Amino acid sequence: MGKKRADRGKEKAGADSGCNLDGDYISPIQDFTSLSCANVKDTVIHSRYVQILLSLTIIGLFLRLYNLGYNSLWLDEASTLTFATMSIPGIWAATTGGEFNPPLFYWIEHLMLVFGNNEIVLRFVPAILGILTIPLVYLAGKEFLDRNTGIIAAAAVTFSPFLIFYSQDARAYSMGLFLVVIAMIFFLRALKTGEILPWTLFGLFSALAFWTHFYTLVITGAMGLYALAVKIPDIKRDLTAFKPLVLAGAVFTIISLPLIIVTIQLYVKRTASAPVFGFEGMGIITETFRQLSGFSDGVMFLFVILFCIGIIQAFLIDRHKGILLLSLTLLPFAISWFLSYRIPMIPRYLIILAPVYFIGIALAYKPLCTLMKNRIVVYGFIALLVILSVTTPFFMGYYSSFSKEDWRGFSGKVSQITQPGDLVVVSPGYMFQPFDYYYSN
Repeated sequence: MGKKRADRGKEKAGADSGCNLDGDYISPIQDFTSLSCANVKDTVIHSRYVQILLSLTIIGLFLRLYNLGYNSLWLDEASTLTFATMSIPGIWAATTGGEFNPPLFYWIEHLMLVFGNNEIVLRFVPAILGILTIPLVYLAGKEFLDRNTGIIAAAAVTFSPFLIFYSQDARAYSMGLFLVVIAMIFFLRALKTGEILPWTLFGLFSALAFWTHFYTLVITGAMGLYALAVKIPDIKRDLTAFKPLVLAGAVFTIISLPLIIVTIQLYVKRTASAPVFGFEGMGIITETFRQLSGFSDGVMFLFVILFCIGIIQAFLIDRHKGILLLSLTLLPFAISWFLSYRIPMIPRYLIILAPVYFIGIALAYKPLCTLMKNRIVVYGFIALLVILSVTTPFFMGYYSSFSKEDWRGFSGKVSQITQPGDLVVVSPGYMFQPFDYYYSN
């Protein structure tokens, strides 16, 4: 049932009543013990936050599953298929032998091959995880500040052209983001409560994210460094305050130890020569902001302004929140800037910054809410982000034109001008993967 009257009063007092979409309504679901069909029904009927989040998730489902097999498999997706067709031990052997991606995503794709090896099957897991990331970002925004921050950030994620694109890409980026957001939720919860369980789960999901994509360590590592910095005064007074952090680190290390050894070896190999593609220096930072903003310079300009307002607002609300938001932005960018001169650096590696970016943008609603004290501010912010995203040239042409290399069409044309038994030489050689998948004569 609902909370006691005194408890309700406390919750109302701590919220922006003027911008609270639920008004005086408080959900009877406060924890797992209060889950019941009646309480779920009551919440869905009366909570605007739940209604909007359900709507966003359904819209996100359509945007990520529609035309899932429209584009051809491009080079990296065909490479995913190549690794997925190996055995489970074979995939691990490929990783230790020099493949620059961890094996977890390939293992899952290996299992998915039971349903076939077409474009839809290969992209299905990234699409589903991309959909589930929408409510997870809501929870992350809620943990960071409040439900308004969460619902605005979730709306930005739903319509983000960048995230839609990589939810329809048979690579590990969507899965890595999904696991990073879960780790972030437990991290924020652990900072609030100091309890052992969320710290343990933070370590667990950070490790799973690392097994999905090496670069996730940049953001989860930044969270760990921030936690260590804020805990130093407590640790000086009482060493037991260090215990939760040690436990989280131990869980991560135990699970990731085989991969950590491989990562060091791969880093040495990857940095042995200068990068031949990607972005260097400030280029990786500006291009990441541009792509996160829907591949649009104009939208990037507006989004970055809102993001800066959001960071300032975070400092005004709570200095620690401002430092956290700034740390989770600056540390990954500083590392990326450094690495860009040593290894190929591409904005999609920094998809892990999406929740930080959109939560920061969502925080920009606070000054207007303080001024107007009306829930229209929240609705207006959601509408603004949706309009800016769906009117980008990339989004408007995404479902009606190819956004990836058309290997299906190219291979078909080559099939028409060759005869059975003809030798077709593909150059550079690694391009044989997508070509061979579609070519038949």
